[in-house]
Amino acid sequence: MRIIILGNYMPRRCGIATFTTNLANSILAANCKETNNEVLVVAMNDCNQEYEYPEIVKHTIRQQEPKDYTIAAHFINDSNPDICIFQHEFGIFGGESGVFILSLLKQLKIPIVTTLHTILQTPNYHEKHILKKIGCLSQKLVVMSNLAIDFLTTIYEIPLQKIAFIHHGVPDFSEIENTGTEFNYPEKKVLGTFGFLGRSKGIETVINALPEVIDKHPDVIYIVLGQTHPNVKKHSNEEYRDYLKNLAKTNNVADNVIFEDGFFKEEDIKAFLIESDIYITPYLNEAQITSGTICYAIGAGACIVSTPFWHAKELLADDRGNTFAFNNSDDLAKTLCNLLDNPDKIANIKDAAFNYGKKMYWNKIGLQYIKMLDEISNTPLITLDEKLLSLPKFNMDHIKRLTDDMGILEHANYSVPDYKEGYCLDDNARALLLVLMAYELDVDKSSIGLADVYLKYIKLMQMEDGFFHNDMSYEKKFLDEKGSEDSFGRTIWAMGYLIRLAPNDSHFQFAKDIFFKSYHHFEKITSIRAIANIIIGLCHFLKRYPDNESIIHLMNLLTYKLLHQYKDESDSEWKWFEPILCYDNAIIPLALWHAYDLIKDKEIYTVAIESTNFLDKETYRNNRITLIGNTWYYKGEKRPAQGQQPINAMAMIMMYNKAFEITKEKEYHQKMLIAFSWFMGNNDLFIPLYDDESKGCCDGLEAHCVNRNQGAESTISYLLSYLTVWSSQQKVIKASQNSLAKNSLFTT
Repeated sequence: MRIIILGNYMPRRCGIATFTTNLANSILAANCKETNNEVLVVAMNDCNQEYEYPEIVKHTIRQQEPKDYTIAAHFINDSNPDICIFQHEFGIFGGESGVFILSLLKQLKIPIVTTLHTILQTPNYHEKHILKKIGCLSQKLVVMSNLAIDFLTTIYEIPLQKIAFIHHGVPDFSEIENTGTEFNYPEKKVLGTFGFLGRSKGIETVINALPEVIDKHPDVIYIVLGQTHPNVKKHSNEEYRDYLKNLAKTNNVADNVIFEDGFFKEEDIKAFLIESDIYITPYLNEAQITSGTICYAIGAGACIVSTPFWHAKELLADDRGNTFAFNNSDDLAKTLCNLLDNPDKIANIKDAAFNYGKKMYWNKIGLQYIKMLDEISNTPLITLDEKLLSLPKFNMDHIKRLTDDMGILEHANYSVPDYKEGYCLDDNARALLLVLMAYELDVDKSSIGLADVYLKYIKLMQMEDGFFHNDMSYEKKFLDEKGSEDSFGRTIWAMGYLIRLAPNDSHFQFAKDIFFKSYHHFEKITSIRAIANIIIGLCHFLKRYPDNESIIHLMNLLTYKLLHQYKDESDSEWKWFEPILCYDNAIIPLALWHAYDLIKDKEIYTVAIESTNFLDKETYRNNRITLIGNTWYYKGEKRPAQGQQPINAMAMIMMYNKAFEITKEKEYHQKMLIAFSWFMGNNDLFIPLYDDESKGCCDGLEAHCVNRNQGAESTISYLLSYLTVWSSQQKVIKASQNSLAKNSLFTT
């Protein structure tokens, strides 16, 4: 079997690198006549560091270079491996919480086994969804504690059958003799701690306990073995070590504390653990699901005294060690004195630890991995993410959170309404459209009560000449002399829809008043996106009044403005209405599809098809959409992708849906569903923008992370997209003779 291992690798100095190196060696050491496994390593480099790797390392990735992850994915696939073992720790990959790694994993064409070194009980948004996505992409997730299994199944919703428990490996301590080493301290009782130094290690707890211990046992020394963690040293140099040394002096135990500064070889660590009478892990926080150092101590048969962090509680059960309270030097002192007063207790604990630790030797761990890999390689590869193939329950909670008695607030800090930024017409017009659609489709009839709030805001923003203000402060002051043409167009769309499908006569008459007071501005509008919005509004109007000659004339006039714009700007390669792709792009071909639905003009159809397919070509990538970002895409220049926004996704979904309605081409229906999956995590970062906790939608997809603010535009865009997909699915289901009813991508 050809195995790729992805993770940190020695000589990089960190626990993951040590683990990965030992895992690779253990798999190779297990080769025999029946098995001949080959191991290749793809190693992570940090902070522009490069290392002199051994021959087994065939490729490297720079942590913060997004393109390196795609290059590495191609390298792995081209190496023809059978399986990939992936070492996951949040801090070793680039992007927010290491999100870049998802693009690599998503491109692999082989089974993935992920070893999880950290599983958080209270993850942030990115951490939670990254681990959930890793769970979807992996055939197996290896954990090193039973609590980790509980976390994965309950917090991250990962099926139990995907999880395998395999201990953290340790060296074989069965044949080591404890003589002739540099850690041999005759006539001394040796207390020890090893590992990288950092504030979370809590070594000050031990130093503060030593005065009481040494008073009763003056032959005690405490050895702190290890260098300061490279990341800590980069920012704080030796501040923590110096603090500990000064603390030892203050406590008058400096002669009893020995700092062995360095990165020690495995043989040195083994000798150190054998020579220690008591090994101490005084960590300050319980939230450590895996600890390599305490595993080593168990394997060595050490008498361990530890704070009760998660992994320690499991490993030290059944009298394999003692625990003391976090940051409690008095409790530690009593525990140490009790053990030192009773050598038999120390001996019994050592025996229990040693016997348990035998099952953790790397030679046995390597065999467990090989057995698991063999089973996976004989199982069909399943990469389907079920979460992307279903619609969550429709929920208006965040819309209601953002709405007060004036209207819907424009912005939010995370999911908390930002009153300081006030309101805008764009969002209130879209919010009105949302509640009307939810009512009409019978998805949420109760939300129609919000329509009066949004109508009140729209009425307030309409000026005497029929145009609109856009922005208003929370103090109810207009923030502009005149609103944008785009906000005007979006309001006319909402009024047209309300005229067509008003839930009552009062709303119908209200919409007509707003609509016709603005009517004389329609022909003067120059923004092509505003024109597109107006066309859609006029089409809705004509669904109720199909014989209104003046509206028909106006719709024709505005539609042909778009066609003339297209003729002026498009060419054989750039089939678009302007020399730029920017925001809300798909709204323009969407308007043409609406217009064609009524006019049936072949020229409109041709431009609608060409512009739809052009935008599709520029957006559709690898079975997902990559939206034009807010840095925009100029004709003839390099296409940027950062700053992707939900409003663009909504327009794409509506465009594909209308193209499907008109052409009956199944491909457009599938593209609509795939475009909706952008919200659910099928995007360039593979992180969902829909927040199932707040029921809001994040504001955008940046190069390194999701923008976690959840303003009105984003959540409305998500919910309007939802209703578009839901409505389309209902039509497909009802058309039982259509094969799409059986093969549809989404379930409802």
